[in-house]
Amino acid sequence: MTEPAVELDGIWKRFPGVVANAGANLTVRPGTVHAVLGENGAGKTTLMNCLAGVYLPDEGTVKLHGREMRFSSPADALAAGVGMVHQEFRLVPTFTVAENVVLGSAPRVISRPEINRSVAELAERFGFSAEPERPVWQLSMGERQRVEILKALWRDAQVLILDEPTAVLTPQEAEDLGRVLRQMVGEGRSVLFISHKLNEVTAFCDEATVLRGGATVASSVAIADVDSAALAELMVGSSTKSTETDAQRNTEMGDVVLAVDNVSVTDSRGLTAVDGVSFEVRAGEILGIAGVAGNGQRQLTDAIAGLETCRTGSVALMGDDLTSATPRDRFRAGLAYVPEDRLGVGLAPKLPIAENAVMRHYPKMRRGPILLWDRAKEFSAELVSRFEVKVGRVEDRLASLSGGNLQRLLLGRELSSEPSVVVASQPTRGLDVHGVAAIQRLLVEQRDQGTGVLMVSEDLDELLVLADRILVMSEGRVAGKFDPAVASRAEIGAAMAGVS
Repeated sequence: MTEPAVELDGIWKRFPGVVANAGANLTVRPGTVHAVLGENGAGKTTLMNCLAGVYLPDEGTVKLHGREMRFSSPADALAAGVGMVHQEFRLVPTFTVAENVVLGSAPRVISRPEINRSVAELAERFGFSAEPERPVWQLSMGERQRVEILKALWRDAQVLILDEPTAVLTPQEAEDLGRVLRQMVGEGRSVLFISHKLNEVTAFCDEATVLRGGATVASSVAIADVDSAALAELMVGSSTKSTETDAQRNTEMGDVVLAVDNVSVTDSRGLTAVDGVSFEVRAGEILGIAGVAGNGQRQLTDAIAGLETCRTGSVALMGDDLTSATPRDRFRAGLAYVPEDRLGVGLAPKLPIAENAVMRHYPKMRRGPILLWDRAKEFSAELVSRFEVKVGRVEDRLASLSGGNLQRLLLGRELSSEPSVVVASQPTRGLDVHGVAAIQRLLVEQRDQGTGVLMVSEDLDELLVLADRILVMSEGRVAGKFDPAVASRAEIGAAMAGVS
């Protein structure tokens, strides 16, 4: 009988105030895609970090192909053939794509043309488009993830851990990734696939292990024998009803609260990223923006928030022209912003949870230059409770939170200001089924209270359910306008692909 590629037995991992893994078990067969499922805080990422050498388990054993391992670092795990693509990317922004791919594994003296050629060949082999000489800081989130996957493939990882790999991908890109996964396991690799998108789990994976409360509640479930509803029930311990059935569209919209008129934005390379985009968002409306990653969505939302300069056009909030206003002035005028890059833009990783929670509210939390810590802790405790952010203590570092809890904290902080307009970019990215439902309900509640919501998402199914109207961006322009009540996926998908 063939030895399992991975065996995790009785894994315990504790942090101050939190038991992340409580005797978790996992067995992965060679040449399979194995889903690791569970709600936020179930211990999925921690368990994978124990396998990838990021953490040393407090108790339990880690085996690869029948051999017990004890990794003291990710480098040890990589040397043994285990690579992990984290949800929060670990790239050097100023380095090129090729430099990031080979970093730490190339000779001390390298030939740039040779490295560029090798990385391009690797990308082509697995069907990825890549520009080896392009700096990573110029890439979209979806493009950066491809670089992370290429890093692991460059090192010939035989066990590849993907933490929410489709979170920044469009439906078409996710399908492409599914094809790549089949190619990987066809070559004998084993893939561990952490995801909350159960439709992708049933489409891409062979087996699944489900965690709840840090413990394994279902092992090596054959995906062919279950459906999404059954997996969701295993994850949460009871049957679930998606908020999607409750997202009735609003037909009574109010006045225009956000007006974007002929906005153009130049990216870091001096190229036009947003080209003459115009639209309006009304009170009591969710306007969805769909599109393939890298078609100007990030630059557009940054320009609305004041983080990018408009080369042409204007941005008006509640009838007031704020094109030249600072991000702080826009916030004070009633604009809330949830960026797609939650750690790079939205939150400060080195600060405690409490300081991140009050970041928008410092004037109310200080006396002179001094932060009133008791008041800040009280405010942040109320916020994490209201938005169901799972934390040990609000004094803990932000790094102690999972990706989904980071997103809840960020969205909660922005909504606590009672804004007139919410600009939310990928607001449910990386959340579990309950987390997605909770965030979606919050956005629908904002709409129903008369807030204008601009929601950028690469999850077309999400927009078809939540949005009152959908715009599609392609090559920096508005490529189509759709009524989600009557539009088909094929029509919107064609617009996303740039097909008239």
